[in-house]
This record gives sequence, C-alpha cells and structure tokens, in this order.
Amino acid sequence: MEQSDLSEAYWNRPVREIMHALGSGPQGLSASEAAERLSHFGRNTLRERKRHNMILLFLDRFRSPLLLILIFAALIAIAVHDLLDASIVLAIIFISAVLSTIQEYRASRAVERLRQSVAIRAMVLRDGRFAEFPADEIVPGDIVSLAAGSLVPADGVLLEANDLFVSQALLTGETFPAEKQLGTASASAGLADRHNCVFMGTSVRSGTATAVIVHTARHTVFGEIAGNMTRRPPETEFERGLRRFGGLLMRVMILVVLAVMTVNIILQRPTIDTLLFAMALAVGLSPELLPAILAVTLARGAKKMAGQGVIVKHLNAIENLGSMDVLCTDKTGTLTQGVIQLDAAVDSEGQASARVLQNAYLNSRLQTGLPNLLDEAVMARAEKDKLPNENYRKLAEIPYDFVRKRLSIVVSGEQEDTLFMITKGALQNVLDVCNRVERQGRFEPLDAAALAQIHTRFAQWSEKGFRVLGLAHKHLTIGSGYSRQDEAGMVFDGFLLFLDPPELGVQEILHALQRLGVRLKIITGDNHLVARHVAEVVGMKVKRLVTGSELTSIRDEALWHLAPEDSVFAEVDPNQKERIIRALQKSGHVVGYLGDGINDAPALHAADVGISVDKAVDVAKEAADFVLLRHDLNVVRQGIDEGRHTFANTLKYIFITTSANFGNMISMALGSLFLPFLPMLAKQILLNNFLSDIPAMSIAGDNVDHKWERTPHRWDIRFMRNFMITFGLMSTAFDIITFVALLYLVGKSPELFRTGWFVESLLTELCIIFIIRTYKPFFHSHPSHMLTGLAFAVGIMTLVLPYLPLAAVFGFCPLPPPVLVLILIITALYILVSELTKQSFYRRFV
Repeated sequence: MEQSDLSEAYWNRPVREIMHALGSGPQGLSASEAAERLSHFGRNTLRERKRHNMILLFLDRFRSPLLLILIFAALIAIAVHDLLDASIVLAIIFISAVLSTIQEYRASRAVERLRQSVAIRAMVLRDGRFAEFPADEIVPGDIVSLAAGSLVPADGVLLEANDLFVSQALLTGETFPAEKQLGTASASAGLADRHNCVFMGTSVRSGTATAVIVHTARHTVFGEIAGNMTRRPPETEFERGLRRFGGLLMRVMILVVLAVMTVNIILQRPTIDTLLFAMALAVGLSPELLPAILAVTLARGAKKMAGQGVIVKHLNAIENLGSMDVLCTDKTGTLTQGVIQLDAAVDSEGQASARVLQNAYLNSRLQTGLPNLLDEAVMARAEKDKLPNENYRKLAEIPYDFVRKRLSIVVSGEQEDTLFMITKGALQNVLDVCNRVERQGRFEPLDAAALAQIHTRFAQWSEKGFRVLGLAHKHLTIGSGYSRQDEAGMVFDGFLLFLDPPELGVQEILHALQRLGVRLKIITGDNHLVARHVAEVVGMKVKRLVTGSELTSIRDEALWHLAPEDSVFAEVDPNQKERIIRALQKSGHVVGYLGDGINDAPALHAADVGISVDKAVDVAKEAADFVLLRHDLNVVRQGIDEGRHTFANTLKYIFITTSANFGNMISMALGSLFLPFLPMLAKQILLNNFLSDIPAMSIAGDNVDHKWERTPHRWDIRFMRNFMITFGLMSTAFDIITFVALLYLVGKSPELFRTGWFVESLLTELCIIFIIRTYKPFFHSHPSHMLTGLAFAVGIMTLVLPYLPLAAVFGFCPLPPPVLVLILIITALYILVSELTKQSFYRRFV
C-alpha cells in the first residue's frame, strides 16, 4: 500500500472504503504491521532526525570561504614545490577542524537526547488498545484519538467526532476554529471546506474525535507546503547580532588583505609567501572556533539546565532567557501549589450539599475532553466522601470550549426514561443558561434578587482566594441527539469551591527574580478577585488590576504604556494574552511567558521566551522554547542564571578573540608594509591562532562574575565594536613597541624577529583572556581550573618552543636571554595597561 493510493480526493470517499484501502480495521494496526509500515514509509516528521555523523560534521568545517581560500593557497605552494610550509599550514587547519568537530559532535548529541525526552506523543490504537506513542512513529492506517489541546499528528479522516473544533489558521489563515463533522466532502472542496478531515500541524480547540491517518510526513498538506517553501525561523536577537558583527569583521578583513597583497606585490615580495601571508591574516582575524564554542557553550548550558529540570528545545533561546526582564505567568501551579482541592460543594444557599457533589462527580467522571485539575479534585473528593456508585450511563457530551466556558453531559439513571443534563463551568456562563434556582428542594425563578444573592456569595468566596464554579441541571426527553441549544432553561444547583494554596517559599523566589532584574506579571483567565487575592498573598504590589473587558476598550498605543506598569491582568482570553505580550515587547522588554494550556499557545508563540511544562497540552509544549519537568518558578529562576552564564561565556570568546586578533592583524599588516621582510610567516600565524584557541575552548565552562548574572544583558553591536577597536589598537601599540625593540636588539634577522614577536604576541593573547573575561580587576575574579591550566600550559609551551628541535620547522630560532627578558617586561607592562584600559572603558561605556 502506497500513500499515493489515496491521494485523489480521499475526503470524498466513504470511511469504509478508506479503511479498506489503508488495510486498517476497528482494532487498528498490529504492532508488527505498524513497524513494517514505519520501515516502508519512514518517520512521520518533516525533518529527518539528525544522525550526527562525525565525518559530515568534520567536512562541514570546510564550508568556511576563508579556510577554502587558505587551502587553495597551500595547494598552490605545493604546486611550486614549497611542500614543507604548505604541509604545516594544512596540518594546523586539519587539527583545528578535528578538535572543533569533536567538541560540536559531543554537544549536538547531548542536546538531541534532551530534545527527544520531550517529543510530542499521540494516543494510537494498536492491537485493539489505545496507547501513547511518539508522533513520529505514526503511519498510514493508524487510528488516533484527539482531544482538546492535541496537535493533529498527520492528515486523516474522522471516524468519530463530538463537537470537534480545530484551529487550522496555519493552513487556511482562518482566525476562528473550524467545526469538523463526519461524512464526505465534495471532491472539489478546498482545504477549509473538508469538514471530515484533520490535518497535520493543526490543533484541537475543543471536543473529541478519533481519526484514521491517511498521509504522513511530506505527503501531508503541511508537508507539501513546507516542501515548496524555504522557511527559516525568525532570527533571535543574538543571531542577528552575530550576523551584523560577522559583517563588520568581513569588511575589515577584505580591506586589510587587499591592502597587504597590493603593497607586497608592489614591493616585489615572494608571491607565494605573500598569498599565504594574506590568507593567514584573514583566517587570523576570523573567530573560526566560534561555531564550536557556541555549540559547546549552549550545549553545556542545556545539559546543566536539564539537571535542574529544564529541557531546552531551541538552543539559541538560552540567550533570550538570560536577557529576559519580564516574566508573565498564570498563577495556578506557579504562584500556587497547583494541587487543587475541592473545599466544598454547596447549594445556592451556601450549605453543603451531597446532591451538588454527586452531580459534579458525574460531570467530571464521564467527560472525555481535556483532563484537568478541577475534575481530578472533584473525583478525589467524591471518593473520599464515598459517594454511592449509582448506575448512570452517559448518552452525550457537549465539550468545554473557551467561548461557552462550560461543559455538559447527558446521562440516564437506572430507569432508562429518566434523562437529565448536568452543566458545570464558570459561574456567570452557567447562570446565563439558567432560569430557575433550587432552594430546599423547590424550584424558584432566578430573579434579580436571587442573582444578587448568588453574586454576593461569589464575591465573598473569591476575595478569600476560592475559585468558584457553577453547577446546573435540567431534565430532558429522549431524543436522537443533544447539542449546545439544549443548554437553556436550566436549574441552578449551587457552587463548587476550589482552593489552591500559595506555593511555599514563593515570596523568596519573587524577591530573587527582582534581584535578577526580572519583573513578574500575572496574566490569567481567572476571576479578578481571586487573581488579586493570590497576588497580594504572595507579596506582589497590585497598583491596578486590568480585566479582559477593560482591555477591549484600550487601544494598542495606550496598552504599550499600560502593560509595563501593571502587574495583574485577569479574566483575559487567549488573544488578549498575546496582545499583552506584544505590548510589553513594543515597549522594549524581553518577555517570557509560562503557560501550559490551550489558551496559552498564542502567548507562548509571541513571547521571546516560551516556557511550558512536561504535562502541558501538546500545542503548548510545541510552541515553547523550554519545557519544565516540574511546574516550579524556582526552576525558571535557575534557568535564568544559567542563561546569563551561557551568554556571558559566549560573549567572552567573541571579546577575547576579535579584540586580540584584530590587533594582531593590524600589526602584521603595518609590519608587512614597513619591514624589509614579512613580520610572520603564514604557518606561524596559524600556529599562533591554533595555540591561543586551546584555552579558549574551555571558556564554555568558565566561572562568571555574579555582577553579570544579577542583571539582564542584551546584544550590543556598538559596544562590541568599540571594545574590539579599543583593545585591538592597544594591542597594536604594544606590537609596534615590540617591533622597535626587536629591531634594535636583533637587527634585521627575520628568524629572530619573527620568533620574538611570535612569543610576545602569544603571551599577550593568553594574558588578555584573564583580563577581558571579567568586569572586575582580574586578580579579584577566579577563572575555572581548566581555563587556568590550559593557558598556563600553552604559555610554557610558547616559551620553550624556540629551543626545541621542532622550532626550525616553523622558522623559529632560540632567543637570546636579553630578548626573552625584554619580551617578558613588555608582557607585564601590557597586562597593567590592559587592566587600566578595561576599567576606563567600562566607566565610559557601561
């Protein structure tokens, strides 16, 4: 059976015919048949799972135009029989590529394992039983179960549907969810009119369904669209900054290389040496280990965050987490314990009622929509009170949705002709379909006085922090079907009072977030009285509470000013949550959003940092950048620490490499213009670059000053440009001092000059690591043991290299003691001036 067997208008064919063509049946596929089809059709994913082939990763190192140019120049050297120099250049390139490949390979493997731990799963019928499987293992012919919050894993046709509404704006552009029903659609029906189909990439807004899968992966509608488009995710601020900074380096590089080549050709220097020198200059300026350093730094951050209970889905979002200065969240499970208890089931008079609890229990136990904490609390209370297990049979269900905000079931008692509907939901939405109220066994009109009494009790309970739902019922006659229109003329039974106590220690966590420069905002759909109570209990200062009804009358421009000031938004719908996030971003904030429900998906998409939890609905987990393994605000705080730690170490490498390399490049370019010989050979430049990168590889695990971690930081291209120029020109000044001193001591001996400058250049590059890596005086900040050890080892190697037998291969010679002492004095002076320059720079630009 091929997927193309049902490519022609399958939505116009009867379900029985589709099932036959797919080779499926009421029991679903067998495990063996599913495995065979998975092997035949491949995984149900639009992107092939990365296999992390080390050879391919190694070859990817050579996509850099700079390295390719340098290899080309080395091949030319081989062609003119300059084998030794060419071999050394190629060997250094090869060793650098191997080291960076190993680092990135390990990092990518670790990150992929973490991502797989939170992969989307689906309920699939196999061997007659529904069980949970990874969504990428679904094959044509599988029968899947869908409920509110589910992501549709592949294209299929409905077998059952109960008030099913699906959000498919991704495919059709329609804002409102589309209703799905059984049957057949016209063969010429467009995507939006195929009412009997569900499609990959869409999500269930409300209702339940089962569907048989027809197409998977690239054969789906979404897969075909994706295949015809080259879509990249939006650039993060960090990626945009890297791109702009790379452009700056490239422009400087091209100008200097062209100038050096032109002047050296005019001066009739050896062509091959000049070509290799110019190319080595270009490679020397480029932070060629940056991809590996980024991969390792971010992977280490992701691995450490996983140990703290945070799974990173998008690595570059780690930087955004560190930059975040506003965190928006619902209150349930974040500011509160998330262990909701049914405190009381009371009648309209506020008296405990076993009948109200019984009806609530039936509604919660028999509903088949999205599992939720409120229903679990009702069932737990009913079991605790040992309610009589009466024989009720569910005949119909009208699922919950975010417009009606209520859920109804139709049940029959022991006598089959006794039917009644039980409705549970937000109090006002339940009252909207009631016209009577039950009092002491009598049904009375739900008049203005009764409503006032109900609302008074509701306000009193809400102010005490109770979440209050309403309950109603009505008797029905036997019919062929039941719908939302039957939710009318009901009897109001009473209230359900739920309590979710504040999280222990949440005040300390909020204070810790404030110290980190992160402001917390509550954005919830709950009643404004409950939201205010929770905010005040946990110590938040509520200047003004904004409700969803107020937001409808506030223009976007006004909200840009209002959103940063107010801390609590209540009774808001999903679109309003997204609107608040956009307003905060518009006012210059980096915004995080923590949510786990269907109604949180728009806000999670819009936020700079989307955070969900492992037990969230599929659509929320898919939209998130981070998934928390436990719903705990302290985990987010720890993640912010790690995000800033990771960002700091990434920027350290960029600061250290670009400033040092920029200075050396200018120095070598100037030296090549005024010296009678090249100041350093290509192989010496590359060796210098290679040795200085060895300690730089350990920066991913370096310690970070607490001062950095206390405040949010963002990419600042102007700051980095100024940093590179300031420290680069300072390095050039010391190089010129070294040039003059060497010419005075060793004359015009190319070997001694190059050896002396090589040692001085590399020693200063190693020393600048310890100065630039911290805001503070370098002797007050403790680097990691690995960084210290590697820098010390390379420093010793640098000093002894000219005296080793291998020195001649690289064009070095032993340095006389006066020259070595002079280099050490210049290095010490460089350390002092660099530290003073750093302090002056930060006072001026920070």
